Amino acid sequence: MNDNKKIAGLYIRVSTEDQAREGFSLPEQEKRLRTMCEFKGYEVYDIYKDAGISAKTGNKRPEFERLLQDIKDKKVNTIVVLKLDRLTRSVSDWEKILTFLDENDAYLDCANDDINTTNANGKMISRILASVSQQEIERTSERTKIGLTGAIKVGHIPHQAPLGYKHEDKKLVIDYATKDVAIRIFNMYHDGLSYKKISNILNEEQVLGKTNWRDSTIVHILENPIYKGDFIHGKRTKKPTYYEDVVEPLVTKEYWEECQVQQKKNSRSYQRTLNYLFLQKLKCPKCGRILGGKATTKKNGNSYYYYYCNDCKINIKEHSIEVEFDEFMDSIVEYDSIVNQYFLPMIKQKIENPKDELLKEIKNQKDKFSRIREAYINQVFTLDEYNIERKKVEEVIDKLELELKDTEVCEQLKFTPNDILVKRDIDFINSIKYPEKYKNNTKFWKDYTREEKCELIMQYVDEVELEETNNGKCIPKFIKFRESIANTSNELYFNGYYDRYVPSIFGNIYGELRFSEYLPEKEVGEQIMRLRQFYDVGYYEATYSVKNQVFFFNFIEDLKTIVRVFPLEDYRKIDPEMKMDTYNMGILYVKKDDGTLLQEENDVFKYIPAECDGNVVYSKEPIYIETKPVPYYEEE
Repeated sequence: MNDNKKIAGLYIRVSTEDQAREGFSLPEQEKRLRTMCEFKGYEVYDIYKDAGISAKTGNKRPEFERLLQDIKDKKVNTIVVLKLDRLTRSVSDWEKILTFLDENDAYLDCANDDINTTNANGKMISRILASVSQQEIERTSERTKIGLTGAIKVGHIPHQAPLGYKHEDKKLVIDYATKDVAIRIFNMYHDGLSYKKISNILNEEQVLGKTNWRDSTIVHILENPIYKGDFIHGKRTKKPTYYEDVVEPLVTKEYWEECQVQQKKNSRSYQRTLNYLFLQKLKCPKCGRILGGKATTKKNGNSYYYYYCNDCKINIKEHSIEVEFDEFMDSIVEYDSIVNQYFLPMIKQKIENPKDELLKEIKNQKDKFSRIREAYINQVFTLDEYNIERKKVEEVIDKLELELKDTEVCEQLKFTPNDILVKRDIDFINSIKYPEKYKNNTKFWKDYTREEKCELIMQYVDEVELEETNNGKCIPKFIKFRESIANTSNELYFNGYYDRYVPSIFGNIYGELRFSEYLPEKEVGEQIMRLRQFYDVGYYEATYSVKNQVFFFNFIEDLKTIVRVFPLEDYRKIDPEMKMDTYNMGILYVKKDDGTLLQEENDVFKYIPAECDGNVVYSKEPIYIETKPVPYYEEE
């Protein structure tokens, strides 16, 4: 190669954003660079074209690499480009290119930028231009990130909509046609089913008309934080960004987290053919490790279950733990039957399945059905294809209409958190007035099958810490509830809609009573009036001494039974540190000898008192009113 002759390699590059912004098309760049070489007397060796590739650091540019190799091979001694930013927009990359050019006696010539790399001044100017280009790309990146962040925060998720969601007006919103499938997957996994078992069930039932549900699909759904309302952008990058509460969730954050914990508990090492009540729940009282489980089956067919710690040589009979659980679990069963299985689903149904959204989705599905039928008429579909697609849509419409019916029933019944406390009051009074009938109409812990007990403990209890007594027995010391359950219970309790048993002293007698937190006087009055539809419920006010921890009233001689005690003021706000000497309490009570005010005694087990008419005046003294009770469950 003649040392004085410039042999040019024409490097042209365009990215999508460049062409849209400035019109730097490849043919246009080549034309301008050939004209410049002809004017300057450069010999053109080859054209090097990188199309649709950005000049960001780390991007692979095959043609640019070929140009550098030709320079090494002395085929080319001058790089000719339109602008410096065609080569790079990074200062560090430009320094590497400068070093490369010096080492290979090569140069750079830019058509639009006055750059001469043969002297120090020219190199300084090139560095300044490279800095400007880098600043521009960094500012563009910042603007893009800011815009993307703002979009994500209002629900514009730049990804394909996952199961249970759809894009509507560029936002990710709940898809009422498929959301229940996603929720069901979480529920099945939370209950202990494996990925494989869940996919098999969905395939057997041909859910959403599909038979290709896979384990990996279930994993992706369960691990996707979008279902708890959150989103991770740049998950595969070094610095992913986490956004909270950007879409409406399908499951609570606590429930989602529990499903992540459940992953370990569902692993093969924990699968058993026998039903252990407390497997993966009990902690060793000595070392704190989770106890293992084992069972023996006698000749009579009875199985006996044990929990053990190999390191500490502890062996515990399951029956001894269950005995300690009995009284405790009866209250959990009561909570589960009244709150979790009945009222909360009713209340939740109205929130999660708003009527307008269901009607809108039914219309969408019917429009889809019309399009499918039209496609068949126009011979776009065969008869078999038409029948398959028709069946899918009809199944979705049937499911949505069933949910709509449930929602309309909810609107008609209008169950509220207030109903929970009223129902619990009625149940308590029933247990006093009609103990035998109450037992016959109530399912207690002892009445549950082993499978039902396992399911209930799995649903409510996260772990149990044991302690060893002086006589060598192990008893529950601390029980940790699952957060999703505990949070709901606590929220109801602290808002005044749920009661708890608290130790109390009545004069010189020790016992327990039902205690609920503060409610405004109007709501208390409504509760009293409702209870009086069923029973002659009395109201009494008492003073509680903080110092002596004693209630001052006389109930025992009057043969009265306390139904519930509650504060007359919100002392948690007024006196959070409990410095007051006395608190004023309201007390609901019934007389032991009085029966129900309803004509049929059995109705107290089938109904709950209806909300009072707005014309009824609240009174703490008995006022009897005629109202129609609301059915607690459908009679078979």
